[in-house]
Amino acid sequence: MNVLGLSIGIAGLIFAILYWNDEQSYDQWNPEKEKVFTVLSDIGKDVIWSTNPGALEPYLKSDSRIENVVYHDWYQAEVFKYKGKTHVINKTFNTQNDFFELFPFETLQGNIETALSKENSVAMNEKTAQKFFGKENPIGKQIIHNKRIVTVTAIYSIPGNSSIAPNIIINNMKSSIDENKRQWGSFSFPIMIKLKNPNDKAAIEKKLNDLYYQNKTVKESKSEGISIKEYINTYGSITSILDPLSTIRLHSITNGMPEGKGNYQFLMIMVGLSILILILSIVNYINLATANAIKRAKEVGVRKIIGATRSNIILQFIFETVLTTLFSILLALVIVELSLPYYNNFLGKNLIIFGNQFYVQLIIIFIMTVVVAGIFPAVYVANFETLKVIKGNFGRSKSGVWIRNGMLIVQFAIASFFIIGSYIVYQQVNYLANKDLGFVPTRIISVYWDKQNVDFSNENYSKIIFNNYTRLTSELNKIKGVQGVSTGTFRFGGGNDSSSSFSYNSQSIQAQNLGIDFNMLDMMQIKIKEGRNISANFASDTISAVLINETALRMMNEKNPIGKVIDWNSEKLKIIGIVKDFNLFSPQSKVPPMVFFHLKTIDWLIGNINDIYIKIDTENSDQTLADIEKVWKKNVESEFPFEYEFLDKSFARTYESYVKQKNLFSLLNVVVILIAIFGLFSLASFSIQRRMKEIAIRKTLGAETNVLLKELSKQYIIFCVVGFLIAVFPVYYLLSKWLENFAYRIEITVLPFIIGFLILLLFTLIVVLFRAYQATKVDVLKYLKYE
Repeated sequence: MNVLGLSIGIAGLIFAILYWNDEQSYDQWNPEKEKVFTVLSDIGKDVIWSTNPGALEPYLKSDSRIENVVYHDWYQAEVFKYKGKTHVINKTFNTQNDFFELFPFETLQGNIETALSKENSVAMNEKTAQKFFGKENPIGKQIIHNKRIVTVTAIYSIPGNSSIAPNIIINNMKSSIDENKRQWGSFSFPIMIKLKNPNDKAAIEKKLNDLYYQNKTVKESKSEGISIKEYINTYGSITSILDPLSTIRLHSITNGMPEGKGNYQFLMIMVGLSILILILSIVNYINLATANAIKRAKEVGVRKIIGATRSNIILQFIFETVLTTLFSILLALVIVELSLPYYNNFLGKNLIIFGNQFYVQLIIIFIMTVVVAGIFPAVYVANFETLKVIKGNFGRSKSGVWIRNGMLIVQFAIASFFIIGSYIVYQQVNYLANKDLGFVPTRIISVYWDKQNVDFSNENYSKIIFNNYTRLTSELNKIKGVQGVSTGTFRFGGGNDSSSSFSYNSQSIQAQNLGIDFNMLDMMQIKIKEGRNISANFASDTISAVLINETALRMMNEKNPIGKVIDWNSEKLKIIGIVKDFNLFSPQSKVPPMVFFHLKTIDWLIGNINDIYIKIDTENSDQTLADIEKVWKKNVESEFPFEYEFLDKSFARTYESYVKQKNLFSLLNVVVILIAIFGLFSLASFSIQRRMKEIAIRKTLGAETNVLLKELSKQYIIFCVVGFLIAVFPVYYLLSKWLENFAYRIEITVLPFIIGFLILLLFTLIVVLFRAYQATKVDVLKYLKYE
């Protein structure tokens, strides 16, 4: 039990270390990491964008303190063709020619430094190159992308975890930047810059802030005929932030980079809980080692008599701990190796037990475990009084009892922390899962709609997209089992979002822009609180009508909003209805202000349509989906495979990380309880064994079984209560901090603490009473025959 408990504790810490190493390794291979920054835009009211205007480019490139400026897009799924064969590459990265100056990937073939010097060139990683060309030399090969021929100029590999790790890199940013080079209000582009001196960060931020002030605040205040002060009071001001690549993975104030943002809180929770479990295992080990030492008291006494020094005895017991710890670490590595596939699936990673850093950390764990778990029991044993133990009187000594009892209380406190904490986490995640979202996602599928065949340089691209959508909708509605088809310029759960401000009564409100089809709100069962929905029966609803949600209404401070006019990007739009708040992004986030209009009202937003939403009947759904796929392949001119996802499952991913935290807490809770039970059973067995003569005498004097059980178990109940009370404040404080992540959260009540205490007490009584009951059935003559 001792070795198993220690090995489980070490295994838990190894799991946490593997995760920690992986997250901390992002971009550490990159020699430019301290000089590279991504440019963020703080537009006020806790809204920070990772995008910027195209108009910044000439000012950044002309600054002598800036070595490189790179505009880029997020990953896109793009279609490429080679020798008539089509390949869909999900992580296609569109950027500019200096990208490899910021991310110097390892060159396998070609010249990485000049790979993106021309707009018709592409670079790809080794795996993608093999997918396209097999064993052929890829350099100079021509492939088709978006009806144009591009040339493969370089093959690269990425030395380690990277915030940007694309499969294909293309250079096709120039046209879109040129279209927006005079637009200071269009925040469309992520930007990375490389500084010659990282200490110039603050100076560059100030320069960007001054540029926004002169080109946006001053100019727009003049055009509106108001003072600069009035403009700032109404619309706020924009502040630039340079976010360093060296810390962006775990500490970015936005969503990080294309590879996503690491969950720093989850990482710290996992490490903290793993350390707690190891502490529990070590406390368990020390407790049992000191208890077992009494059995070896005579051995120590005899060794001292024949000449062993105190240091000899300490070294002997430390050496025994070294052997036990080595065996525990080996067993822990076996546990980790067998469990690693499940752990990787849990984290969505591909961790392996490898690396010099990991081996050093393993040695540190070994040394610390030996020091903490070995030295105290060894010193404790070495201090036995020789004559006392030889005479056999040590068994009645109270030495070490209070230390063992104190450590047992620590075990109870840690177990209480896990039991109460896991219940609170379960309550919160269950609350999110069952919270009223404000819409009903059941029986609705989301189908990705590729628009690569649309020429966005055509000034009528919005009309072309809408006409294609109308034809597709008409065909889908003919399918038996389809109960509705609609779309919007957004995505449930976030992504493809558009945000801008509208003004009302000299007040500016930053809101999410949601272009929708007529039946979108009805199909999603999103309710109208006041007024009416947009309708095809009113011609003005595609020209000047707008809906707002409850959050936007509260910010407007308007009691009678219906019929009022707002100024949205110089468009005068009349409010015709109030939409009840619903969770578009995730159930743990606050509902932002939103404005809704028909797709034709603000037609440039039509280009943001990425998903078609289809409501299907539950009966014969397989056939319905098959029919939808047939219509899709016939009507959508795309090389993309037909891909759909049920909306309720897609939306559940928005709080998936918290579900993982709940599962982690639950799993570790089981581990902690098992380790605590191991320790409690062993210690109770030892304690009761020492009192067997007392039990025999009590039985001889007529003590009943229930009296003996009460006498033997009461001290453990006291320890249980004390350990629980110690855990109450830490668990309340830490879980309250964790709940601050949620806009919608439970309140911590007394119930988790009552349930936690009862569970802990139940396990304690089961273990102790089971062992005590066995003790009451002993043959009294066995323990009294020599008295």
